[in-house]
Amino acid sequence: MDFAFDARTEELRARLLAFMDEYVYPAEAVAEEQRAALASPWDTPAVVAELKAEARRQGLWNLFLPDAGYGAGLTNLQYAPLAEITGRSPHLAPTATNCAAPDTGNMEVLAQFGTDEQKKRWLEPLLAGEIRSAFAMTEPEVASSDATNITTHIERDGDEYVITGRKWYISGAMNPDCAIFIVMGKTDPDGADIRRQQSMVLVPRNTPGVTVKRAMRVFGYEDHSHGGHAEVVFDRVRVPVANLVGEEGGGFAIAQARLGPGRIHHCMRLIGMAERAIELMCRRAVSRTAFGKALAQQGVVQNWIADARVTVEQLRLLVLKTAWLMDTVGNKGAHTEIQAIKIATPRAVVGILDRAIQLHGAGGVSQDFPLAELYASARTLMLADGPDEVHQRSLARRELKKYL
Repeated sequence: MDFAFDARTEELRARLLAFMDEYVYPAEAVAEEQRAALASPWDTPAVVAELKAEARRQGLWNLFLPDAGYGAGLTNLQYAPLAEITGRSPHLAPTATNCAAPDTGNMEVLAQFGTDEQKKRWLEPLLAGEIRSAFAMTEPEVASSDATNITTHIERDGDEYVITGRKWYISGAMNPDCAIFIVMGKTDPDGADIRRQQSMVLVPRNTPGVTVKRAMRVFGYEDHSHGGHAEVVFDRVRVPVANLVGEEGGGFAIAQARLGPGRIHHCMRLIGMAERAIELMCRRAVSRTAFGKALAQQGVVQNWIADARVTVEQLRLLVLKTAWLMDTVGNKGAHTEIQAIKIATPRAVVGILDRAIQLHGAGGVSQDFPLAELYASARTLMLADGPDEVHQRSLARRELKKYL
């Protein structure tokens, strides 16, 4: 395993770091000011469009897609340090570079499983950043940590599918630019194989019967970076059979293919969030005095900073190993490592952010620093893309299998 950055990665890192310093960090406060003046909290601040135009001009666009026909053609190992950089400003930088969830996962699904017509109609405008999208899987009535539990019905009626169900925490659905949902439901609810009961279909947002009922908050925040999270009702929604993604019964497998890259992308960005937290901790520690000496001279503060650095270095190596395995032996061969980083990274980064908040005192929980919002994002990722306990259960079974 060689994790040294190759020439292309180094060149993109340099450009992306400069883009962050010159454009993204200064835009954070501007975006907040502009958002306060918008008619709807879900409208996009003008500065975001400016950032996207500049990122595209600089070639910092669709970096996440390994297929060179659609994206930058980077390997997971090449993309990892770039995603980490964007993770330092997770509510702006991923969107600015067209590398934000849930669009990333949806583009990967369409690139891998979509028909030519589906790619033309939906993937191309997503790649161009002209529209946004949503992925509708989680439901309020069942334990969605087990995807076989979903109850949304997708029934065939001639040349159409009829979709009935209720979803929530559907990322991207509040954004006015969200034009398409990828909806997972059951086409064969009584099938013998519980992992072949599900299918995915494309549902345009303006289809009759689709109702975006309300925005779902996350720790009191309305997550604008992902286009919000919504509760969505599908009331006998009709779409053409041609809107099926892949094959009937293939929904569970497609979901797993989608979530593997999504999990590692989240972990890459989480490391960037942790680095931002460490930077803020250090700046605070050297600038504040308590009980007659700088916070940086307090032993407990030094311990927090040292432990954070050790933790980040450990996490980064595990994420890079996982990226390398995904590139060399595929997602299946990296299954254990993908689960390991999904368990370890959010949990550890939440701890680092918690210490950073503590070091900032009242300011840490305020809107004057990004720490509280970063904490909410990191803590949510202990649930998103599968709760920690589900990954622990699966990983433990794989370990125990060697001895049975």
